[in-house]
Order: sequence, then structure tokens, then C-alpha cells
Amino acid sequence: MSYLDALIRAGAILLLACGIAQAQTPAPAVNTDPARAQVKLPEPANPALPSIILIGDSTVRNGHDDGQGKGAEGQWGWGNPLAAYFDPAKVNVVNRAVGGLSSRTYVTSGHWERTLAFVKPGDIVLMQFGHNDASAINDDKRARGSIRGIGSESQEIDNILTGKRETVYSYGGYLRKYIAEIRARGATPVVVSLIPRKAWVEEGPDAGKVRRNKGDYAGWAEQVARMEKVGFIDLNELAARRYDEMGREGVMKMFPTTVPDERIHTNWAGAALNAQLVVGGLKALGDPRTASFLKPVEDVRPVVDARTVREEAPLDAKLPTLFLVGDSTVKSGGQNGAIGWGERIAQYFDTRKINVVNAAIGGRSSRTFFTEGRWDRVLGQMKQGDMVVIQFGHNDGGRIGDPANKNRASAPGIGPETVEDTRPDGIKEQVHSFGWYTARYIADAKAKGVTVVIASPIPHRDKWQQERDFTNFADWGRQVAQAGGAHFMDLTMLVTDGYHKIGAERVDTFFSDARTHTNAAGAEFNAQRVVAGLKALPGNPLRQYFSDKATGIQ
Repeated sequence: MSYLDALIRAGAILLLACGIAQAQTPAPAVNTDPARAQVKLPEPANPALPSIILIGDSTVRNGHDDGQGKGAEGQWGWGNPLAAYFDPAKVNVVNRAVGGLSSRTYVTSGHWERTLAFVKPGDIVLMQFGHNDASAINDDKRARGSIRGIGSESQEIDNILTGKRETVYSYGGYLRKYIAEIRARGATPVVVSLIPRKAWVEEGPDAGKVRRNKGDYAGWAEQVARMEKVGFIDLNELAARRYDEMGREGVMKMFPTTVPDERIHTNWAGAALNAQLVVGGLKALGDPRTASFLKPVEDVRPVVDARTVREEAPLDAKLPTLFLVGDSTVKSGGQNGAIGWGERIAQYFDTRKINVVNAAIGGRSSRTFFTEGRWDRVLGQMKQGDMVVIQFGHNDGGRIGDPANKNRASAPGIGPETVEDTRPDGIKEQVHSFGWYTARYIADAKAKGVTVVIASPIPHRDKWQQERDFTNFADWGRQVAQAGGAHFMDLTMLVTDGYHKIGAERVDTFFSDARTHTNAAGAEFNAQRVVAGLKALPGNPLRQYFSDKATGIQ
């Protein structure tokens, strides 16, 4: 056994010992955001819309909801990734959970009163408590425990922490309070059981399974929900089943690897899994509003493993080369039936006169194509007289720092401002604007005597009929191209106009997934639109290189 194996085994034994020593009700969650700290919570972005409001502890919203600057390996609550499932034009998702609070202290801290003020008819309020309710009822540290169970009993205390007289109720009593007051506001309460800990049953018929909380807080939450006839999502059981399917090794990946003994707070992967289960639980409740609030099914936009992609190079170094730079809508490689337009464009050029090199790769943005060193490698192949067509935008959107965006979002706009992001490896990166990366590509290529064409992204399947897609990215691309002396091709509208001519019924046959990636027929159509756009460039710089197949394309 190697030293590393021994070290891992010793750590596992230590965790096992901790698990055996743990009582039936595990230790309360470590607080990352004390109840007495000043916490700025979000409000409904559009008060005119209905809201899905979340209340709970750090397993729903951890700290400042930023992963503590550690990226995907920080601690995340499931409320953050939950928002991505819902259409912000139809519903607000308002995560007002606070780390360190229990069903009791969410009330006594004043957070519930402030949250209740936002609740209105038509809203849905999800509550998940329990991790901190097992704490001491009265001490000088947290004083956050509630009376165990769901009974009507109460206890009068002189709160050592606050110095105030207080009546403490049972866990079930506080849940009933939330339910009654939510109903009084004309909203819908939904009880969610607490997420399971990273702990396993060690003996008996369930040995090896993830430990459930059916005998305490998860079971009590279900009992209250049934008695009050409100919706119930058994997240404790749903997540535990999924953990059992994963096995211990898989479960470990759901928790921060930087803190091996962390058993309560999930990393981004764990939070995303729990969010998915909550959405499934909401759907199962049968409320028709849930389906109407959800976004259309999103396409998978994986970050393609570069090791599986062969990087192309000019076949004849003496000839000029047309380089293509972009994402999976330019080159998909047939993954799940997806083909990018760059994989169908070579036939429209006379390859005896010009090389066509498709350097695009799936899952990249203007930012990551640059930071991964891909641009430098393509630039190293360029020479005087070449041309490069650059199309990014599909992966540039989203919030910087959100692990769901896989560290590929660029800052919006064309300015010089930067935003700091922490990558999964812990390295801090200064992220530039979409325009900055685009301008860098233009300047680098032009310095080598290369003609640059900036293309706006191809449109989504569900956007071209109702509105102009990628308005911002097209505007930013146009501005930067003009400022840098490059050509601009509005590929979004070239394709959109083409779609209008052939009609929606045929366009629907062009996609390999719900809305983003084209199949072979769609790639062929878009490649012809690119050829039309290249022909329309001032002076038609590629006119001598087109093949006979390009003759009729306008």
C-alpha cells in the first residue's frame, strides 16, 4: 500500500469513526452566515410577476451565495441552481434562506416578517428547515434549537444570547406558523424535508445506505405537511436514493473536496443535484403553474474534451487559408447528431487554391478560446493573405462566477472593465468583456496581415420567428469590428431571413436538439448562409477561391 493510499484509508477510517459516534440526530450544520450577521437578501426582481420564495438555512442559501470565492468547490445551497430552471419573464425565484438559522430563529431574527411582506396571492413559498433545529434551545452561542417533534407544547426561556424573554415552540409548531401565514396571504406553502448528510448506516439491514432522517426532522416535516394538507417534497429521501445509486465515491464528489470532513454543505455539483430533485418534486405536486413557469428544455452545451478533438492545420502551407474560430455551432463533430456549419463549408471552396481550417471547438466562449491558448495556436498558423471568420456568443452569456456557466462567461459589453472569477483549480482570473476578447482577436490577426470577419451567432430554433436573437452580441461584434478595421457579418439575420423564406416546418427539421445545435441538413443550410455573407463583404475578397458549388448562392 502506498503512502497516499494509506493516507486516504486513514481519512476514511476517521470519517467512519465519526459516523459511528454520531447520534441518531447528527450534529447541527456548521454556520457560515451567523443569524446575527447583517445579511442582504434578494427581493422579487419584478413585483408584478408571481414569485417562488425560498426560506431555510445554509443548505438552501449558503453565506453570500457565492461559493466563498472557491468556485464549484465552495459550499452552495440548492436555491442558487434552482433559479436556472425557471423563466424570469414569468416568475421570480427569490432565495431568502439564511445560513445558521432554524425554523425558530428564522422567525425570531425578523427574517420571516421581512420575507412575509413580499408574499402575495399566487406566490409559492418553499420551506426547508431542520439542520439547525437540533441545537441547544438556550445557550450563549446560537440559541436556535426548537422543541423536538410536532406537538403544541412550548417552553418559556430567558434567552441567554439575546437577553430577552422568549416562548419556544416545537419544530412542527413553527412549520404550522409558516403555513398558516403563507395561506393568509393567498400564497401556496410547500414543505421540503432537509437534505441528507454525507453519512451512512453502518449496521443492520440498511448497512451501506445513506442515513435518512425519517425518524426526526424529515419525518416530522412530512407529518406536518400531511396534517395541514399542503405540498410536500421529500428531498431527504429523494437525495438519499440518488446517493445510494452513486455509491460512496460518487457521493464524495457532491461535497467540497477542500474540506474532507464536510458532511452537510454540498459543493456546486451537490447543490445542482438537489435543485434538480426539488424541481422534479414540484412537478410531481401537479400544480399547473409549475410547468408554465419552467424554461423550455435547454440543450446540453458540454465543454468538449480537447483530447478527443484533432486540431486541424493547413494542408498546403503555400496556399492562403480560411480559418474558422468558434464554438459547437461551428464544429460539433457529430456528437449526439450535431453538426456545425463549419463542417459543411469546405465544399464551397476550391481547395486547390485555398485551405479551409476549422479550429472551432464545442463549449468554448470568446473568453475560454483565448484563455486555453487555442487562439495563440491558431494565430501561429496564420500568415499574410489569410482570412479568419470568428463566431462566439452562445457560451458567453450568464453570470461570471456561477459554476453552471462552467467558467466561460465573458463580461458583457465592449469596455476595458474586468471581473474577477475563481476557477475550479483555485486560480483567480480577471475576466474581460466580450468586446475585449473580440478586439484582441482582430488586432492579433490584422498584425499578421490577415483579413478578419466577425460573425454574430446563429439563431436559436425558438427565437427566429418572434424576435431578433443575439441582439447584444451582434451589436458588440459590429462595434468592435468597425473600430478595429474588421468586417462584420450579421450571420444571425442571414440565417433568420433564410428561415423565413423556407418556413418553420422545414426549419424544425434542421436541429439535433431542442433549440441550439443543427443536424447535417441545418449545418448545410447555415454554411450556405455563411457563403452568401462572405460574398457580400466589400470587395468580395474570397471571390477567386469559391468552388462551382458556390456559384448560385446569394
